[in-house]
Amino acid sequence: MVDVQIPTRERIEHAAQLIERYVRRTPVLRLDLPSRGAITLKLEQLQHTGSFKPRGAFTNVLTTATTPATLVAASGGNHGLAVAYAGRRLGIPTQVFVPQTAPAAKVSRLRAWGADVRQHGQRYADAYEASLSAAAQPGALAVHAYDSPATVTGQATMAREISEQVPEVSSLVVAVGGGGLMGGACAWFGESTQLVAAEPVGSASYAAAYDAGGPVDITPRGLASDSLGASRIGEIAWAAMRAARARPVVVDDATVLTARELLWRECRIAAELGGVVALAAVLEGQVEVAPDGGTVVVVCGANADPSDLPMN
Repeated sequence: MVDVQIPTRERIEHAAQLIERYVRRTPVLRLDLPSRGAITLKLEQLQHTGSFKPRGAFTNVLTTATTPATLVAASGGNHGLAVAYAGRRLGIPTQVFVPQTAPAAKVSRLRAWGADVRQHGQRYADAYEASLSAAAQPGALAVHAYDSPATVTGQATMAREISEQVPEVSSLVVAVGGGGLMGGACAWFGESTQLVAAEPVGSASYAAAYDAGGPVDITPRGLASDSLGASRIGEIAWAAMRAARARPVVVDDATVLTARELLWRECRIAAELGGVVALAAVLEGQVEVAPDGGTVVVVCGANADPSDLPMN
């Protein structure tokens, strides 16, 4: 049974202090969109390992009573990279279970960080099931990708940073897979900020839960399903997002591709498809843009092959 406990600001502050020496304070960047106005990008793809995930990984390990003997994670790629990185920094062996569909670039990076990589099934859920026996071994710490209190608390430290970097956050747009990052943002900001949960068509676990009145299973598919392909929204994220009245929006694959190319052409930011879903929601006109840059859009991942991006 998942401990459905929305992180408090006090716990988020404590986590920020614990992980400060291990994570980057990622920058923000103003981007003028000719047809929409100015937005503020939170460049979390510049975090260690190329995504926001180390925040939650380090929080899991550093809040345990005793140092784990091993770390175990199931991941579509980015979470596994973060856990492998945390294990390497802290000197703890790591086992990472990924689906066979995980991008080769992510799998090779996992091995480069020293992780023992096990590939199982076609979906994140398959890899997670395969990880359970390893996680049950004495001394092992299972680091959940999105649905544990420590994971959500750690991801919330990104929202805390945003509140220090942007004077007035009118709205915050975050891509959602299992919901750990958005759940953390909702825990930090609450109802004081308009919170928009952006999902790609085919992998919209929060939109499905929103319509059904509670978490339901989906079958993830589509361009960004490798990083946002959770088959069910996390219970903690669901509770936090409901409490903060986060609004779901679903974006087309074509707009995701447009958003990725726009970031490259305008900023020379090579993001992964899941990393630009929040920007895609703005480009589709599903988010009202504040006139002062107070609309903050998170670029949450960069672990993709950049060879298909145009050079002009």
